[in-house]
Amino acid sequence: QVQLVESGGGLVQAGGSLRLSCACSGRAISSHTMGWFRQAPGKEREFVAAITWNDRTYYGDSAKGRVTISRDNAKNTVYLQMNSLNPEDTAVYFCAAQRGMSPTTKNDYPFWGQGTQVTVSS
Repeated sequence: QVQLVESGGGLVQAGGSLRLSCACSGRAISSHTMGWFRQAPGKEREFVAAITWNDRTYYGDSAKGRVTISRDNAKNTVYLQMNSLNPEDTAVYFCAAQRGMSPTTKNDYPFWGQGTQVTVSS
């Protein structure tokens, strides 16, 4: 069983940066596609970024150019570096894992963390 724990969220001013972390236990992330999604109040959970087991990266339109996903297999941790944050980025950010190769499809991720809140003030 894969367990995921996100950290690194918080309150930041517009234009600032945050780095989210997702620590994985139970399985090696090197054999999984790892994704980040976010959900704002009253909105659908949307795709932010993903990295496959062979290090291909994918980014959602809303954050493309401002976020970078990376992984440290030795630490079994995935990161999401977010820059130039704006109030529209305010959401709960979730880490997810799958063994498949459909990185942008949230319904194909069976394993999810509890989420970390990111709040961007104007």
